[in-house]
Amino acid sequence: MDRIPFPPMARPLIAILRGIQPHETEAVVSELIEAGLTAIEIPLNSPDPFRSIGIAARLAPEPVIVGGGTVLTPADVARLHQAGGRLLVTPNCDPVVIRTAHGLGMVSMPGVFTATEALAAAAAGATGLKFFPASVLGPQGITAIRAVLPPELVIAAVGGVSDRNFADYIRAGITAFGLGTSLYKPGMSAADVRARADATIAAYDAGLAA
Repeated sequence: MDRIPFPPMARPLIAILRGIQPHETEAVVSELIEAGLTAIEIPLNSPDPFRSIGIAARLAPEPVIVGGGTVLTPADVARLHQAGGRLLVTPNCDPVVIRTAHGLGMVSMPGVFTATEALAAAAAGATGLKFFPASVLGPQGITAIRAVLPPELVIAAVGGVSDRNFADYIRAGITAFGLGTSLYKPGMSAADVRARADATIAAYDAGLAA
């Protein structure tokens, strides 16, 4: 099965805006895009998530990709697609959800923790894998599982990853990350989010250069 590829990204960093509200979305997403982030995830357990996803998707120029996280059912996939989301992130490995996203031409990044889950997600056509919680597996754990996976998969570390420990993962060859509370928490101003985004990008670039 051909995989739906990620659009070109200067940095494979996914901004996770869990808890964002529609009235905040335009300002926060605009700052993230201006800072240079090109992948934005709004989890479906946020207030009125499909409205926020629609707002973000309309703001996003190519190649910025916007989508939803905590996607659990094929019905959620369909609503996400209708809202303009092109990126699907899940907390688990559900082959039906992955195949539904693939059929709609959506980039998918299911959550996995074990080699069994990772291989099942790959077989279902996932674009990439979200190893979560990365802080438990650590760089070495993710690297060990990656050795048995198809080489074209995008491998991202999510959960407990921030500008403070990018270098540890980058040294292990893991360069894609999902960034949640280290980048955004509900109630933060757009200016605060921008400051964190700038610091995050600087730390990521420094980790690559080290």
